[in-house]
Amino acid sequence: MEELIAKRYASALSSVSKDLPAILEVLNVLSEALSHKEVILALTSPIISNEKKTEMILATLGEDTDTILTNFIKILGENRRLDLIPAITKVLNSDQQCVKNEYEGVLRSASTLDASALTNLEETLHRYTGSMIKLTQEKSDLDGLRVSVDDLGIEVNFSKQRVKEQLIDFIKKSL
Repeated sequence: MEELIAKRYASALSSVSKDLPAILEVLNVLSEALSHKEVILALTSPIISNEKKTEMILATLGEDTDTILTNFIKILGENRRLDLIPAITKVLNSDQQCVKNEYEGVLRSASTLDASALTNLEETLHRYTGSMIKLTQEKSDLDGLRVSVDDLGIEVNFSKQRVKEQLIDFIKKSL
């Protein structure tokens, strides 16, 4: 439900904004600040009025903030949707990735790949998808590799155990 509401606000903001990348930079920083437990408690507290919550967020943005962004924050405050700012930012980031045709993915493996292997994998994904994909590495207990690019719906898994099982099946069928 939250994502559907965030999509509506994101499309409204992107339709009126002339400089969406600049607004998105501010929203990314704001979303990171809103992820702290104390700030979340303040935004969801029924004791604090909506006007005070809106003023708190606008004060963090400063005086020279874009008027479209300021008005957007005020509308979110009036409708009691300030806690949706991280979800709205996520939707806008996803939309910007589609526009730029650049995506972020995650490579999970037990060992860390060197830079040349990671670049080679990114180039292979680029040839396959036609999109620029930037991979970040995460350690896991997986015995192989798993590459996932959520925004493109891509998940590739190379497991040593699975390859071994397929090889055994192939040999059994050959006999």
